[in-house]
Amino acid sequence: MDVKKLTVAQATIEYLKNQYVERDGVQNKFFAGCFGILGHGNVAGIGQALHQNPDFPLFVARNEQSMVHTAAAYAKVKNRLQTFACTSSIGPGATNMVTGAAAATINRIPVLLLPGDIFATRHVAPVLQQLESAATQDVSVNDCFKPVSKYWDRINRPEQLITALPEVMRVLTSPAETGAVTLSIPQDVQAEAFDFPVELFEKRVWHIARTMPDQSLLAKAIAQIKTSKRPLIVSGGGTIYSGATEILKKMVNRTGIPVTETFAGKGSLNFDEPQNLGAAGVTGTPGAIEIAREADLVVGLGTRYSDFTTISKSAFQDPDVKFININVAEFDSFKHGALPLTGDAKAILEEIDEQLSDYAVSKDYREKIEGFNASWDDFVSGIYTEKNETPAFQGEVIGAVNTFSDADDIMVCAAGSLPGDLHKLWRTRNPKGFHLEYGYSCMGYEIAGGLGAKMAHPDNEVYVLVGDGSYLMMSQEIVTSIQERRKLTIILLNNDGYSSIGGLSASLGSEGFGTYYRYRNERTNQLDGGLLPIDYAANAASMGAHVIKASNVQELNAALKKAKTIDHTTLIYIEVDRKKGVPGFAWWDVAVAEVSEKEAVDASFQDYQKNKKTQKYYL
Repeated sequence: MDVKKLTVAQATIEYLKNQYVERDGVQNKFFAGCFGILGHGNVAGIGQALHQNPDFPLFVARNEQSMVHTAAAYAKVKNRLQTFACTSSIGPGATNMVTGAAAATINRIPVLLLPGDIFATRHVAPVLQQLESAATQDVSVNDCFKPVSKYWDRINRPEQLITALPEVMRVLTSPAETGAVTLSIPQDVQAEAFDFPVELFEKRVWHIARTMPDQSLLAKAIAQIKTSKRPLIVSGGGTIYSGATEILKKMVNRTGIPVTETFAGKGSLNFDEPQNLGAAGVTGTPGAIEIAREADLVVGLGTRYSDFTTISKSAFQDPDVKFININVAEFDSFKHGALPLTGDAKAILEEIDEQLSDYAVSKDYREKIEGFNASWDDFVSGIYTEKNETPAFQGEVIGAVNTFSDADDIMVCAAGSLPGDLHKLWRTRNPKGFHLEYGYSCMGYEIAGGLGAKMAHPDNEVYVLVGDGSYLMMSQEIVTSIQERRKLTIILLNNDGYSSIGGLSASLGSEGFGTYYRYRNERTNQLDGGLLPIDYAANAASMGAHVIKASNVQELNAALKKAKTIDHTTLIYIEVDRKKGVPGFAWWDVAVAEVSEKEAVDASFQDYQKNKKTQKYYL
């Protein structure tokens, strides 16, 4: 057997750069490179290997968590067919990636993590940044990745790499099992040489299959659809990842079956398709909520049915409602006692469309759906054209960006009150134009995610909408965007704190406690003093961004035009009225204090009890 003498780190990079994926006859490299921050746990191992492999480029991030977000955003835009590896040193560098790993796994996005680890020999333990345990020597902080990884392994001997790497790729390229994969490599093992078989480094193509369910189950599902009077499709991210948007459009245009979209699924249909009811669930449109409440058959298409999508298990109120779930993951296809169609969304929809050639909803139902689509668009137009002065209204800001952006541009957001308003208001014009990280609602994702989206689609404008709360948590990847010449247009909405939780707090009777950026009041000992003097514009400028301030939507429109002429990352700063929001049309199960000294909390608890009675088990 021919062998090649390499260090473990060199062998890892050599293997990764020869991994390809193929779907529908289209083949591409799976890894676009490696994000990393080098320290003593990886500088002489993975760092050295990257140094001698410029065809597997290193992108230096400013925070380990954010580089995982960037890799995940890139993979999401690429429909999970390409991603990055992420390397860190041991200790705090590694554990900084845990949040990013959780977000990737929850959102079913492939990202490979290569954290350094403590010495396998244990001779010099405890090393710098080592967590000691009195109960065992066989643990490190990298064990924290186990519950947030879809696959986890530690390489204590060089030859273990030979069997571990194929398992890494098996999971990363599996549409059903993908997520964060952690390959923990002790720093001494990274630098250790070994005679690896040369076959390990040959080009390997991983085929992404379009799997189909059992034909008898498919026949039962088609029969259920044909007998339904009020069917509804709930479209999730799996619709977009599988490339099923065109067949979905064709099928629902012909049959009249309405579609509601989750956060990950928004863009499954363009906003002006007459069967598109828009946002589903807690942040849903009135039409989507009403049709869900009355539906006798719910077809879940690539959705995992989060509590937002199901309105905390109260969305579907027909006593005889049935579910059909089309999902590549068996775990999700069985939810809600559904008839499970486990397989690829596009392939299954193509078969269903063919079998439904003689099916259509009633004329009255079709007209009702189309009426909801038109009336909601009128509502959105009303918000987009409001004429507020100073401060601006968040809905107007969304309208200005949406109206100014081109159809192929990408909008990125993640947390706070913006996602709910965007879910309702953003007019999607392509399947990748609406990029929300809302599986984990991870504050700080926005700018890092925007960078990943820009790296995936460098020819499109990327608009990052971020509130001041998320901005303060993780804004430093502005520097990386400057370094890599990947221009972002960041719209920073300042509402003096945590607007979303402030609104939720107020609705629960707690008066927005702890959600404003204010000084501590010596008299009350609460954070209800004057507003903090934070200069966001100066902060962004210090990192290399071009900064434009806007005091109203008219100035925002001018700023957007100016930003498009600038060749590097630009931040537009605008203050918004945190107390004026887009109306909501559904409740959300957030526990309310059962007893309180405040009347507003007691009133909220009474409403909570009423809403709880609408929750159902779907068995």
